[in-house]
Amino acid sequence: MSTIVAVRKNGMVAIAADTLTKWGSTKESSRYVVNHEKIIKVRDCYIAIAGPTSGKVILLDYFAKSKVRLDSVESIYNTWLALHAELKEKHFMNAVEDSSDSFETTRMDVLIANRHGIFGVGSYRTVQEFSRFYAYGQGGEYAMGSMFATYDDPDKSAEDLARLGIEAAAEFDHSTGLPMTVYSLKQTKQ
Repeated sequence: MSTIVAVRKNGMVAIAADTLTKWGSTKESSRYVVNHEKIIKVRDCYIAIAGPTSGKVILLDYFAKSKVRLDSVESIYNTWLALHAELKEKHFMNAVEDSSDSFETTRMDVLIANRHGIFGVGSYRTVQEFSRFYAYGQGGEYAMGSMFATYDDPDKSAEDLARLGIEAAAEFDHSTGLPMTVYSLKQTKQ
């Protein structure tokens, strides 16, 4: 599992992710895995992925051939509906889970950072726009606590807070590992 975070503060947005890959009890650090980044760039957006390692390659493939918008809750939701259908048809996603679930899952959570703000897409295609920060993944609770405790510090930028979130997760969660990847950009929509 992964830890991914996104932060919005003072007209800037930042997104960060750890670089550790886990398969059961096996850890594969960035020292051994060349393609260890969990953040992809799609036009003017950065998308961080928590979930199966194949999610990154699938999203890169999907977005390379589709000209979707990722600038609002509604546009992101519609994008994820179409993506879910392709996950099942083209990428052979196993959509069968616990029969008590109301909806099928995409089996990944993502955070999106762009000039419009920061957005999260949960595995059941719940799309939210966040006003301050959010985290997904195994170490998400540690990251959230760290960002909450430091968000109001006037000396901390969006990027500083994102880094602190990943560092806290790496310190306390066995499925999160450094180094991290971080991207920042100016937000045009307030």
